[in-house]
Amino acid sequence: MENMVLNPLQLNQLDKIHNFMKTLLDHDQSGHDSSHIDRVVAMARKILKQEKGADEFVVLAAATLHDTYDEKLFANPASAKRRTADFLLSIQVDPKPILYIIDNMSWSANTFGQAKPLDLNGQIVQDADRLDAIGAVAVIRAFKYGFKHNRVDYDPNILPRDLQNKAEYRNDKQTTLNHFYEKLFKLQASLNTPAAKQIGQKRDHFMHEFVDEYIAEYESKA
Repeated sequence: MENMVLNPLQLNQLDKIHNFMKTLLDHDQSGHDSSHIDRVVAMARKILKQEKGADEFVVLAAATLHDTYDEKLFANPASAKRRTADFLLSIQVDPKPILYIIDNMSWSANTFGQAKPLDLNGQIVQDADRLDAIGAVAVIRAFKYGFKHNRVDYDPNILPRDLQNKAEYRNDKQTTLNHFYEKLFKLQASLNTPAAKQIGQKRDHFMHEFVDEYIAEYESKA
């Protein structure tokens, strides 16, 4: 089944959704700003071209809004979620399929057993978001997040953890390089669609090379 073609009303709604997102995320300094969102949306469009049967509007709306109530970014995620839902209702968009994707796409929700299964729409959004956490841009984002949270870049005496719960995952007393071992290196294996897997393979290889080179230079072995 072919993907549906967006109509003028949907295009207008997507413009409003994008503007709403920008008011919330434009000034983020942790790697979750509107440029991250724009890359995720662009990647979702790319995957959509190869994955037939998806609802393009739901995919693009969820990709645009997926960080608008992220608990890493908002002190009161429940209130932020209501704001997002109310906004969607105000522009005559059903929030349920969009919020379902957002609620169940995150790495932490999937890793620690809180997520419900995603359909193709959700898998595309999840892949697009995860691909922005794999590769060269992902390296910069990881260090931006670490700087924002006063993390040490690397300490050979602090070893990567086998994370058991979300509380451990959210613990900022870690190094940025450990984040690669604890999460980023695991994302490639979690991708859903063939298109994303192909893109992710190259990006994952780059990240491994970067971390290996970083450690070698740090230890004066390179």
